[in-house]
Amino acid sequence: MATFGRQVMTSWPELEPMPNRLVNYGVTDNGIAIIELASNSAGAPLEGDEVGPNTYTHEMMRDIDTAVVKARFNDDVSVILITGHGHKFFSAGASIQMLNSVTPGFKYNFCLHANETLSRLEQTPKLVICAINGHAVGGGLEIAMACDIRIARKDAGKCGLPEINLGVLAGTGGTARLSRLIGKSRALEYMVSGELMAFEKAKEIDLFNDVWDGSLDDFRQDILDYATQFCLPYKATMAVGNIKRSVQSGPEMPFEYHLALERELQAALFNSSDAKEGIAAYVERRTPRFEGR
Repeated sequence: MATFGRQVMTSWPELEPMPNRLVNYGVTDNGIAIIELASNSAGAPLEGDEVGPNTYTHEMMRDIDTAVVKARFNDDVSVILITGHGHKFFSAGASIQMLNSVTPGFKYNFCLHANETLSRLEQTPKLVICAINGHAVGGGLEIAMACDIRIARKDAGKCGLPEINLGVLAGTGGTARLSRLIGKSRALEYMVSGELMAFEKAKEIDLFNDVWDGSLDDFRQDILDYATQFCLPYKATMAVGNIKRSVQSGPEMPFEYHLALERELQAALFNSSDAKEGIAAYVERRTPRFEGR
């Protein structure tokens, strides 16, 4: 269950479609940017009450890219929250109909752009939380793995990388990220078998951070309440960004270089107003009120 239980910290905002109408975007009053994937099996926009598998195409990736950049440049946004439309799917991954209709060259550039888009999530100095509301399969899991924290709704679906059954591999970061998250041997086994796993199993192997009980409405509210703790004035957002930078970039470099990066990031924080506020609040035995500077 969520840390805040039923204490409502903020509410779901009005969402507006991005240019291709495949992603909906909105920001809560306390600085949580919501990116909602919304498409049918062909990767086209949903119409009326339609609930789709939220498959992605190049057009959806462009919408995701636009939304991430929009959140990145908004100084009022502290946290980015990615979820899927409806209760059945977070995302079923790339649209098979789309892949069946384009050239090999287009497919290569499609994967390249998807790599670049998902890397934005990892490089953006804001915490990215994935709210997995339903099945996260193939490219859907690849999107989730590019997020910093993954929380799923109990009994809402399964996850995995079954691309082997199509004669291909998980080519938008799947092989690279899964092996780093759960280890090479276990990742290899899941990918070559194409096995789908329950969300509880994903938590057991440290692929997901947590699995929460409750209805879809409860899950959405709980995830907002959880994300609120990382927003101003509760957390120093510059420190969150620098911690993320060290954790994302450091393991890819020699250990002594990681330590050097950590020192430089810490030095920048020591000069911030929020560090002065945090240390003063500790000395004065009061709760700090951070301002993000």
